[in-house]
Amino acid sequence: MIKEYRFRNLDYIISYPENYKEGDRYPIVFHTPGAGARGSGRDLSLIEKNIGLIDRQNEGNEYLNKCLIVIPQCYAQNWFDIYDELRDLCDYIYNSPFTDKSRFYGSGISMGGYAIYQLFMTFADRFAAGIVCCGGGMYWNAERIKNIPLWIFHGIQDDVIFVEEAIRMTDKLRGFGGKVRLTLYDECCHDSWTKAYNTPELYEWLLSQKK
Repeated sequence: MIKEYRFRNLDYIISYPENYKEGDRYPIVFHTPGAGARGSGRDLSLIEKNIGLIDRQNEGNEYLNKCLIVIPQCYAQNWFDIYDELRDLCDYIYNSPFTDKSRFYGSGISMGGYAIYQLFMTFADRFAAGIVCCGGGMYWNAERIKNIPLWIFHGIQDDVIFVEEAIRMTDKLRGFGGKVRLTLYDECCHDSWTKAYNTPELYEWLLSQKK
């Protein structure tokens, strides 16, 4: 079940698990999509099919079927143009009555990878774990997120966001004792998310992380 919502000017969807029960608390996957899902006018079909998270949930993935998947749509040129709204939506979801605050997860691809890193740095004490695919971030501030377990994915042949972004962040985090996994795909260009979000053990790993 997918429902559409609006927070200020920011449209977003929530994909609910099969057995959702109002009043219960659920793990949250807060996902920031890439530039290909930008849009406005409440046409949210782009973000519904942007990655495999919702597909895996609909297929009955035992881990994602325990979660609410929250995906906002960027209506600006990039997430940083409207970062205050994105930050406040993230805060709103975190403090919502359906959220299990011990299992609040972040995910982002491409442009959304930069945004999710920034949210990790803003709310470093809230995220239980995160997934970043073909994105990058302020690796010089990596110490701020060293306590968030991360799984980073990137295509070695990516000519949109170079693989060095993933390697630099990984190296910095490991230097600070961070719990980070790095998966590089030799054959992938920018679209490494198709393989990444179909990684069988990804969701078991994600849901095993708790604050």
